[in-house]
Amino acid sequence: MRTAPARSAPPLLRLGSAVALPLRPRPLLWALLLLAGLLAAAASTLVLGRLGIPLADLPTALTGGAEPTQDFVLRRLRGPRLAVAAGTGAALGVAGALFQSVTRNPLGSPDVIGLGAGAGAGAAVVALVLPGVVPVPLGALLGASAAVLVVAGVTGTGLRHPGRLIVAGIGVAAMASAFTQFVVSVVARDRASVLHAYVNGSLGARSWDHALTIWLVVALAVPFLVALAGPIALSEMGDELAESLGSRAGRTRTAAVVLSVVLSAAAVSVAGPIAFVSLTAPQIARRLSRVPGPNLALSALVGALLLVLADLAVQQSPLGDGLPVGIFTMALGGVYLGFLLVREWRRGVL
Repeated sequence: MRTAPARSAPPLLRLGSAVALPLRPRPLLWALLLLAGLLAAAASTLVLGRLGIPLADLPTALTGGAEPTQDFVLRRLRGPRLAVAAGTGAALGVAGALFQSVTRNPLGSPDVIGLGAGAGAGAAVVALVLPGVVPVPLGALLGASAAVLVVAGVTGTGLRHPGRLIVAGIGVAAMASAFTQFVVSVVARDRASVLHAYVNGSLGARSWDHALTIWLVVALAVPFLVALAGPIALSEMGDELAESLGSRAGRTRTAAVVLSVVLSAAAVSVAGPIAFVSLTAPQIARRLSRVPGPNLALSALVGALLLVLADLAVQQSPLGDGLPVGIFTMALGGVYLGFLLVREWRRGVL
């Protein structure tokens, strides 16, 4: 009787004595391809259009030798917007990967627990009650935090029970969305237009301060992500097996949800609630890698690429002129969500 040869373990990238990350050829290849695609999309963002920097002049512009007009486009118009798009997409991709992994739900994302809707409500309150006093991004951040706290309180178990989180989040999101639409309908028209762009997710008029904020949060999250990658992969096999292998499943789940919320809140604070990136990026990353686990690095790259491409389409498409990028991602995400629902239905999951 012939037996199948045992698969050799993938080589490990060791970070000190406590962390060892597997290096698999397929995910590594896709990571390089996604990175190349992200660089190409970034260059296209800077080059295309009426104010685009000619490709031949781009290296000079990036090294500080640009003409005044090109320098203005790079440092004030498109550069900060591009940096915010990439950082926000990466943060949302990782947040979605964490949430889907610990809930073991391919349709899960931080938006499900009301974070995006809470951000919109917070921005609406600021625009209605304290216009010009409290910045809209701060109001959005406070609203997102309040929504998560309400959801955690309603469940009775904090952030430890994924099923209760989703059910409570749907209710909180519905109430927050209704409140936001009420505010948009009653505030002054000029303020309502600004608020409407923000609550749908917008990358317009971004600054380097916004870029610094999102990338600082992403950088600070990296050590926690590295530490959580192994326990999260174990938790996907079930709590009992994870516990038997020495992982504390409940603590891992809570830490992953908290980190997911922090990354999503940071994204909301700089760009508003951009829909569906946190849902689609982890799913695409998992299909590309074909390996179990949260695929955090690939999810970050896919999220960054998706949002940069979406913003590029908004800037260069005649139909997207002045359109918040969140509306564009919502349309694409709706199509992808329909695909997921049909697939899960055919598999008998739904």
